[in-house]
Amino acid sequence: MRYLAFILTLLLVVSCKQQPKNIKISGAVFGTSYSVIYNNDTNYKPQFDSLFAVVNQSMSTYISDSNISKVNRNESVALDPHFIKVFKRSKEIYRVTEGAFDPTIGAVVNAWDFGPKGTIKQLDSLKIDSLMQSVGYNKMGLVNGKIQKRKGAFIDFNAIAKGYGVDVISAFLEDNGIQNYLVEIGGEIRCKGINMEKESPWKVGVEMPHFDGTQSILKAITLHDEAMATSGTYRKFKTDENGNRYSHIIDTKTGYPSKTNLLSISVIADDCMTADAYATAFKTMGIEKVKNFLVSHEELKVFLIFENDKGEFETLNINGFPED
Repeated sequence: MRYLAFILTLLLVVSCKQQPKNIKISGAVFGTSYSVIYNNDTNYKPQFDSLFAVVNQSMSTYISDSNISKVNRNESVALDPHFIKVFKRSKEIYRVTEGAFDPTIGAVVNAWDFGPKGTIKQLDSLKIDSLMQSVGYNKMGLVNGKIQKRKGAFIDFNAIAKGYGVDVISAFLEDNGIQNYLVEIGGEIRCKGINMEKESPWKVGVEMPHFDGTQSILKAITLHDEAMATSGTYRKFKTDENGNRYSHIIDTKTGYPSKTNLLSISVIADDCMTADAYATAFKTMGIEKVKNFLVSHEELKVFLIFENDKGEFETLNINGFPED
């Protein structure tokens, strides 16, 4: 009887030891928050914060001596690998979306008071037209590790940098042998493996659009070794003295805030940088152009939330975006 009791106790101890526990690390970064969940005994917060600082110093337009700020001032600067990687990927997506994704729209974003430089007072069509003269990612290039561009051109990677930050942390975790994790920065997500603590795939939420700042989940979906980014107008917008609501996503063809019935676009891709950029591009393209584009880009899974003619919310799943 004592032997049986010993065996049962031993099994209980072994069972407890085998129960995996996740580490969750969170904090502030890129003007938002981040959260990393992984199955390991090591607290990597100092390493995460160090990596975030490096990415910020490379691409933050809010830091006056960052590499991108120096580039925008036409100063000579040796670019770092992070900047070069994001610049090249941005160029690829710029081309395939025919300019719908364009980081050189930054000066116009600032003019509409959605960037670090503040608003241009009494903004009118003449000023918009003047600023648009320097817009166009095809007007600049990377030569021998340096950017060649027009004097007035302004690069802004804010529509891709959060996603890239997610990828940087994900790569760090994998380099350290961690195969089960979820990384999230400001709602942009990448995961791998499973949630070891729950012994189930990673579940993430897709938000219901609310213009009043409240939050609620429309549906929860499962992600498998992939990334998801969401872009929308239901939170980040401005209202003028006449009550007109302006989207923070600027149409790269016109220089004006995007006007569309699309409220939210969620994109699933292999990496978060790609998902982040396409989510922004699709916001300016509109529903029909997005649907046509995705016919030849089945690698992208997309979920749209939009208003119909009656002002009601509708949703659309494309290319196998998860139902739950």
